[in-house]
Amino acid sequence: MSGPAPDDDTRPAPPVRTAYGTVRGTRERGVHVFRGIPYAAAPVGPHRFRAPAPPERWDGVREAVAFGPTAPKRPYAPPLDRLLPDPEVPGDGCLNLNVWTPAPGSARLPVLVWIHGGALLHGSSAVPLYDGAAFARDGVVCVSLNYRLGTEGFGLFPDAPANRGLLDQIAALGWVRENIAAFGGDPDRVTVCGESAGAICIGALLSAPRAAGLFRRAVLQSGAPTALPPDAARRTSALVARRLGVPLTARALAAVDPAALLAAQTEVTAGGSPLTGGNSFQLVVDGELLPRDPLAALRDGASSGVDLLLGSTTEEYRLWFVPTGLTERFSRTRLRLALWRFRVPAATARTYRANRPGATPGELLGALATDLLLRVPLNLLADARTGAAGSTRLYEFGWPSPVQGLGACHGLEIGFVFDNLAGPDAVALAGPDAPRKLAAAMHTAWVRFAESGDPGWPAWDGSRPVMRFGPGAPALVHAPRDDELRGWAPYR
Repeated sequence: MSGPAPDDDTRPAPPVRTAYGTVRGTRERGVHVFRGIPYAAAPVGPHRFRAPAPPERWDGVREAVAFGPTAPKRPYAPPLDRLLPDPEVPGDGCLNLNVWTPAPGSARLPVLVWIHGGALLHGSSAVPLYDGAAFARDGVVCVSLNYRLGTEGFGLFPDAPANRGLLDQIAALGWVRENIAAFGGDPDRVTVCGESAGAICIGALLSAPRAAGLFRRAVLQSGAPTALPPDAARRTSALVARRLGVPLTARALAAVDPAALLAAQTEVTAGGSPLTGGNSFQLVVDGELLPRDPLAALRDGASSGVDLLLGSTTEEYRLWFVPTGLTERFSRTRLRLALWRFRVPAATARTYRANRPGATPGELLGALATDLLLRVPLNLLADARTGAAGSTRLYEFGWPSPVQGLGACHGLEIGFVFDNLAGPDAVALAGPDAPRKLAAAMHTAWVRFAESGDPGWPAWDGSRPVMRFGPGAPALVHAPRDDELRGWAPYR
C-alpha cells in the first residue's frame, strides 16, 4: 500500500474480514480506521475506460493503514491551490475507500458515505478535511471513497460506457452494502453525502435505477442535480482528443500516456469555474445509467421514499470570484453581457441591485449565478417533494470566513459538517478561530439525519422552513415564497 501514514500515535486494530479478503487497520483516538481498501479492480490495462470490475481477492491480512492511490488529476490552479489542498497518492488502484468505525462487528450503526467534490477534475478521499473520526466518535460509521475523474471518469466516447465515475460510486456503494456490517454498520441505514460535484453525483444516483436500494438517505451540499444531453457533454472530450491529435474514441485515448492526457485535459478546462462556465466534464443523460435529466426525474417523483437534506452557502460564488479578483475587476459592461447571456429579466436584475446596495458588478453576477445554479433548483426540488414518502429538509450555511474576505463561500461548511476545524486545510478557508459551537451544532444535525432522517428541524412544507447555520446560533428561517428569480425563464 502507498500513501502517507497517519500522523498521530496509533496501534493495530483487530482484523476485519470482507468479501474479498481480510483487512487490518489502526486504532486512533478511540476509533478504528481502515484506509485504502479496494472496492474495484485498478482501472488500468483492460479495465481502463471500462465499467468498474470487482477487485481481486487476496489471501492473508491486507494492511489498511494508509490512504490508497488517488485518481489521476492535477492540483487546483493558483490561487485556489493555496485554499484547497489536494493530496496526490501515486499508484494504479485508485478505486479504493476508507472506513472509520467505533465498533467493528455487529453493532448495526448508521452509515454515512462521503463523495468528494472537485468539479469532476480534482479531489480525493485523502483530503485531511474529510477525516471521518468525529462521525465514528458519535456513533456513525463513516466511509469515504475515490472515483475516476476527468477524461478517465467522465469523458464521453462511442466505444465506452458513459458516466464511468458514477459507475465507480455505485460499485463502492455495492461494496458498502455487502461488507459494511463487518465494520459495525447497518446496510439498511446508509446515507450518501457529498458536496459540489459530489452532491451533483448524488442527485444522479437518486435518479439512477441501478442505484436503487443502495442508500436510504442523501445529503446534497452545494450541488443541484444536473446532467447534459450527449451532444453537449461530448464537447470537452472532443477538445481533449483534438489537442492530442487522436480520434475521439476510448481505444485511441487508452493508448495515450496518462501524463499527456492530464496535460491536455488541464489545458482544455483551464480558466473556467462552476459558476462562470468554460469547458468542463459533466454527467450525461446516456439513456442507460441516467435515462433522463436527474432534476426532472426527481421532481417527477424518483426516489420519493429517500429522505433528503439539501442546502448551500450564502455566498457560494466568493470562492471563485474573490481570490481571482473577479469581484472587483468585473465591469458593468461585462455584467450587462452576462445578464443578456443568461436571459435575466430586467425586473429581476433591478431587484438584485436594489437588495445589494453598493455591490460590485462581480458580486451581483455571483449572487445571480449562485441562485440560478444552486439555491433555486434545490428549493424547487423541495417544492416538488412536498408530501412525498421521504422527507426533505433544507439548510443554509451563512457564517462568513474572515480569510481574504471569502465570506460564506463554497466549501466552507465542510469542516463544520465533519467537526474538523483544526486541520491546515480547514484553517486555510475558515481561519484559526472558526466557531467550534457552530461546528458541533452542524455536525450533530448530520449525525441525527444519518440516524433517523430528522436533523432537528421541520421538513419542508408550505411554510418553507430552512435552518440557517450562522453567524450566531443556528436559527430556523423561512424561504420567501416569491424569491428574486421569479419570472426568470429557466424557472417558469
